[in-house]
Amino acid sequence: MSSQSANTSLLTPYQMGKFHLSHRVVLAPLTRQRSYGNVPQPHAILYYSQRASNGGLLITEATGVSDTAQGYPYTPGIWTKEQVEAWKPIVDAVHAKGGLFFCQIWHVGRVSNEGFQPDGQAPISCTDKPLTPQIRANGIDTAQFSPPRRLRTDEIPLVVNDFRLAARNAMEAGFDGVEIHGANGYLIEQFMKDKVNDRTDEYGGSLENRCRFALEIVEAIVKEIGADRVGFRISPFANYMESEDSNPKALGLYMAESLSKHGILYCHAIEPRMIKVGEKKECSDSLLPMRKAFTGTFIAAGGYDREDGDKAVMKGHADLVAFGRLFLANPDLPKRFELNAPLNKYHRDTFYISDPVVGYTDYPFLEEAM
Repeated sequence: MSSQSANTSLLTPYQMGKFHLSHRVVLAPLTRQRSYGNVPQPHAILYYSQRASNGGLLITEATGVSDTAQGYPYTPGIWTKEQVEAWKPIVDAVHAKGGLFFCQIWHVGRVSNEGFQPDGQAPISCTDKPLTPQIRANGIDTAQFSPPRRLRTDEIPLVVNDFRLAARNAMEAGFDGVEIHGANGYLIEQFMKDKVNDRTDEYGGSLENRCRFALEIVEAIVKEIGADRVGFRISPFANYMESEDSNPKALGLYMAESLSKHGILYCHAIEPRMIKVGEKKECSDSLLPMRKAFTGTFIAAGGYDREDGDKAVMKGHADLVAFGRLFLANPDLPKRFELNAPLNKYHRDTFYISDPVVGYTDYPFLEEAM
């Protein structure tokens, strides 16, 4: 470690449960849409191993738990034997560089259409309220969503079981753990947030009822693979995919306390959006109450740079900081942070193309850029 990094909290070692991390820079889960036929491809071996470092934590792109979990082209799954086998060499490549690797498991819920669903059926959700069409990330195309089908109460344990089996499969593929995707407007968050969830059974209404589905998934996975291998991602303050809550502070705090009771390894929370006030950006909300309530490792995400991430760790606002776009464009991001070196610019127009190289594995390393 250089003298520069010794003074940088973000680059200090950290003990996350039984896992020893050499720094606190985490690869955030990033959908890349390069898994043809929902099967991880050999080019992902290079992509993830490029970003692996000895004692660094990587989280996979969102990975479907079943054939009903899909809502985007070319996203990976982990519900079939073929998918598990395809993940194995990717995991091995990360481990060969001394990295830790968690698989983010995911169900999109109503963020889908019949074209992605088996037999052209309606997407499932907590509700039958449809999403309005959305402009895609490329700023050009429009995503169309089919009206969802409200899950019956007796079907919900079947979806919980899909998550459990996905976690078991992740262990078979060699991952160090799983992150449950409870953020960004997808199925788990659809249940949690009262602007979406209009149920009248035991999975709707009160805060406790709306969080029941999420916590049943946590409980099932903890029983399957152990609490010390489980993380949970949450975005209580966000309104991704028309998924908003009337009291996000209460939701975040309740989930942080509940996740602590299950003893899971980490809570990965997305920062509230900054709002421009006059000449500067301010944030009226904070993750701090959640951070204080959660007894395990706390990971913060949300547009951090080197300086912001360092401050978050130094002030105790987070144990680890997840970086998305910066890590996507800088495969050697921890090294660049250590040297306070210039960063590659990311190219948004290549985030979601299906090319196996362009915008994926062709960003230069520091020594190549010099």
